Amino acid sequence: MLNKLRIVMVNTTHPGNIGAAARAMKNMGLSRLYLVDPIAKIDDEAMQRSSRAEDILNNVVICDTLEEALADCGLVVGTSARSRTIPWPLMNPRQCGDRVAQAVSADNEVAIVFGRESRGLTNEELHLCHAHVHIPTEESFSSLNVAQAIQVMAYEMRLAVHENVGQEDQESQERWGVDWDYPLATHEQLNGMLQHMEQTMVEIGFLNPDTPKQLMSRLRRLYQRAAPDQVEINIMRGMMTAMQSQIRSADKGLTPEAGQISEPVPESDPEGDKV
Repeated sequence: MLNKLRIVMVNTTHPGNIGAAARAMKNMGLSRLYLVDPIAKIDDEAMQRSSRAEDILNNVVICDTLEEALADCGLVVGTSARSRTIPWPLMNPRQCGDRVAQAVSADNEVAIVFGRESRGLTNEELHLCHAHVHIPTEESFSSLNVAQAIQVMAYEMRLAVHENVGQEDQESQERWGVDWDYPLATHEQLNGMLQHMEQTMVEIGFLNPDTPKQLMSRLRRLYQRAAPDQVEINIMRGMMTAMQSQIRSADKGLTPEAGQISEPVPESDPEGDKV
């Protein structure tokens, strides 16, 4: 199940940290490293610091944006050492390990995101995460090297995943009491729905794009906390498409035909009997 888990490093500036991160990952059985717009290159120093984890560096995935690195993930957790203007679900490493184990047991792709060595992740990047994780340290000396942080998190996730072996789909059992019928929406699907929602709210006059304040951040927090599945995302988008159709028809002085709006049916359920 550890093959469902990826480590994502953003704007890493030092090649030694990339190598040390690969070593920490291999120690704990992780193999998928994503680098988002890295400043450092994978050079001889990175290879030396990896200490025989060259296979991870040779197979690293380099992405231009964080959204690209997270596109197919059902759970995204961002590391954070700072309090935020808008409260976000926050876990310690052990709680994070348990949640990751539950997510991968339900066959979800999971990403743990680590920020820049100097200043971590931006607020915008943290808002792309379902939850944040904070590693508690000594207050008088709290700064962790990024590779050290990856080592701590990799250990907790390995521990939790191995304890969770044989408990498939524990996430839906613990959260909802039953096995869920559809997989969680991916980051890309949720982003698409939120963009569609923003466009719709502008069209109906609910959102002023010139003064959005924190509306979209709070809606993102709401939907990420709710963890909608892929069919629920389709339903929401179908509803918003219907709203757009109504308002555009009204603007043209037309009346939409009764019954022309139907509930979307996912490709995985062509009969529509479960929606």
